[in-house]
Amino acid sequence: MSTLIRPPCDEGVARAASPLPRAGARGARRSVLAATVLGSSLAFIDGSVVNVALPAIQANLAAPFAAVQWVVNAYLLLLGTFVLIGGAAADRYGRKRVFVLGVVFFAASSLACALAPGIWSLVGARAGQGIAAALLTPASLALLGANFPQEERSGAFGIWSGAGALTTALGPLLGGWLVDVMSWRAVFLINLPVAALAVLTVRRVPESRDDNAKALDWPGAVTAASGLGALTLALSNASSLGFSSSVFALLTGGAALLGVFLFIQHRSRHPMMPLALYRSSTFSSLNGLTFLLYFALGGTLFFLPFELIRVEGYSASAAGAALAPFAMVLGLFSSASGRLADRIGPRPQLVAGPVIAGVGIALLGVAPPTASFWASRLPAIIVMAVGMTLVVGPLTAAVVSVVEERHIGLASGVNNAVARVAGLLAVAGLSVLLSSATPAAGSPNAFDTAFHRGFRLIMLVAAGCAALGGGVVLVAGSGLNPKGRPRSLSASTAGLRKDGGDFGEG
Repeated sequence: MSTLIRPPCDEGVARAASPLPRAGARGARRSVLAATVLGSSLAFIDGSVVNVALPAIQANLAAPFAAVQWVVNAYLLLLGTFVLIGGAAADRYGRKRVFVLGVVFFAASSLACALAPGIWSLVGARAGQGIAAALLTPASLALLGANFPQEERSGAFGIWSGAGALTTALGPLLGGWLVDVMSWRAVFLINLPVAALAVLTVRRVPESRDDNAKALDWPGAVTAASGLGALTLALSNASSLGFSSSVFALLTGGAALLGVFLFIQHRSRHPMMPLALYRSSTFSSLNGLTFLLYFALGGTLFFLPFELIRVEGYSASAAGAALAPFAMVLGLFSSASGRLADRIGPRPQLVAGPVIAGVGIALLGVAPPTASFWASRLPAIIVMAVGMTLVVGPLTAAVVSVVEERHIGLASGVNNAVARVAGLLAVAGLSVLLSSATPAAGSPNAFDTAFHRGFRLIMLVAAGCAALGGGVVLVAGSGLNPKGRPRSLSASTAGLRKDGGDFGEG
């Protein structure tokens, strides 16, 4: 997702991969780690730099705001709906093969982004990046899990995660500098050398696959992408056209397609999102928290650069620097947050963290545009970061704790996808609120005033969603005991087939 924080449960995906019967040489494991860090950095850097470049993209391509949304939405739509397919494909056809395919396709799509002559060709290239990221991200995690023995996985994932936090923190600074000094197109060109290094490094990595991997749920993926795409298009059009008959038709069609998706998941022997997982109220509450919190975060980090650059006069570099403390706080203190959750249990942090993040988001909204960065924006960003830091580690641990060991990868992938889809719907849905506050362009001063009014409304709604996420866990997350385990593990996984492979009907 195009934010400064990765979706949760990456570690769960890595843990789910069965290690190779014979561990490779230490040099090969170093190659695995280097290749996966480089490959994943493509998605990390891209996700943290594009938002800073959006105002420049809009101005350079003379694009309406509804079209600019799709620079983010096209990426999130394809990534969110195909990431589970990407993980299954890596297990079935070879993790190294799918990883390389994803990296090469990401590089090709990045080049297409840099050369895009217009907004819609850029959107198409961003969709290609989303598909590529859906292949390389789960494949990189599976490569880590397969090539490192159990006792070394935590250290390997720590290095992978730390490198991701570093690239994510540096992304806005690098992206803003490239926009100011060169062009927004340079933001996409930086992916090419990184991709080349990843492909060269992965040559020494042994291939691995899961001989018991299930079939790919293409009908589910296609209907999910189509339904979410229709809903997103409807909300994007509503921000510029209002709720016309065509918008209502898209909303109805999208809802119907998502209904078909649920029916497919109910009947399929190999569903990409088994509905049986949601029989656990604890698992459902954790995914509810994930959706609401990442909806709030996705909307905040999409609209904040526009507020800083277009209304408050920040340069792209200054806007990138303004966002950097958020990623830095998460990178520095996430481990401490996880250790705290180990001592007191995850539930207190999963309730308090979203509320604190919501307070930070609300502070971003109520700050006047004339206030200094140090007195208004920085404190709000740090409060938001503290709230997110309290949540991220415990959320991952809680999700993997409420299912049996054999279903960790599947539950982690579902929660990861929920976070990405939340960001997609946030950008489209909250844009409707912005359009209600900026009905006409008018003079530049009038536009700035109207945009700030819309931004304030968006921040307050996003803050409420974040706080509501904590309330969901408070009310429905009682299954998490102090150690993070569900009170009744068998109840939380009722409906799972005893053979360990797939999920039964219903």
